[in-house]
Amino acid sequence: MRLGFVVKPLARPELKSHDSRRWQNSPHLSVSLAYLRDVFAYLVEAQIGMYRVSSELAPYATHPDMPQFHAQVAECAAELAEVGRLARAADLRLSFHPAQHIVLNSPDPDLVGRSIADLVMQGALLDGMGLGPEAIVVIHLGGVYGDRETARARFVQAFEQIPEPARRRLGLENDDVRFGVADTLWIHERTGVRLVFDTLHHRLNNPDGRPMREALAACLATWPADVRPKIHFSSPRTEWLVEKEPGEAEGQVRQTRWMYHADYVNPFDFIDFLRMAEGLREFDVMIEVRAKDLALIQLRRDLARYAPDLAAKLAPELKATDRNG
Repeated sequence: MRLGFVVKPLARPELKSHDSRRWQNSPHLSVSLAYLRDVFAYLVEAQIGMYRVSSELAPYATHPDMPQFHAQVAECAAELAEVGRLARAADLRLSFHPAQHIVLNSPDPDLVGRSIADLVMQGALLDGMGLGPEAIVVIHLGGVYGDRETARARFVQAFEQIPEPARRRLGLENDDVRFGVADTLWIHERTGVRLVFDTLHHRLNNPDGRPMREALAACLATWPADVRPKIHFSSPRTEWLVEKEPGEAEGQVRQTRWMYHADYVNPFDFIDFLRMAEGLREFDVMIEVRAKDLALIQLRRDLARYAPDLAAKLAPELKATDRNG
């Protein structure tokens, strides 16, 4: 089992995930790829086998009003191939998770067109790296727009408009408010898209009361037999929140919001989850918490201490280090 984290390595704050300069300073994918090579070196050093790449890797590459940035992927063919070679040599599993402005089921055709352009570009980045089918672009279903059935049907229509090279890179995730596992399974039946199960989202949004194991198994079954599935795991934030409402002079303690991610993974919940999943198809886990790689490293230590039998199921190169951690 690989464990992964999202975008920014907090243990090495000097490392940059992408070229974040504004357009006036001519940011470029080539700069982002140089940063990514440095991140890969850290991943190898830290023995982390899965990583979510910044969705801003190619800055402004699909911006409709900035055609000067549109050729970055083609311009960086050699650099992409080299970065991909490094990822394969280190056995890194990479993915993208585009921002919320990617909405395939929007009733606005212009937004759908821009969303498809972004997905095509991110798929081209993975293709340019020469990565296998386990490297995917994870998206959400989108908005309800007052009619759930119509919204789901629009997603299917938009999905069919995506060119095949990008379409085969996609994975669909259940969300925490609008579309649960039942909805993503409905989409899978009509499109064949792979499903990425999110544990916290299922806890927050499970209107049909589907048991966790059953939901997980159904999502894992949507992946090809020769491609290892991945899931998302996070712990909910439990700390109180001090927030100011409009007109308030001082912040007030508010009820916590369970959809917020905790800083670290609750190791006992994670252990219970893995024991619940025993006997199901094997999968990799993307950790979605605020402490990112710090939380991943701590979770490996916690597994070694509290569940050594589960720690033994981590990727082989991690076992000795983490048991001594």
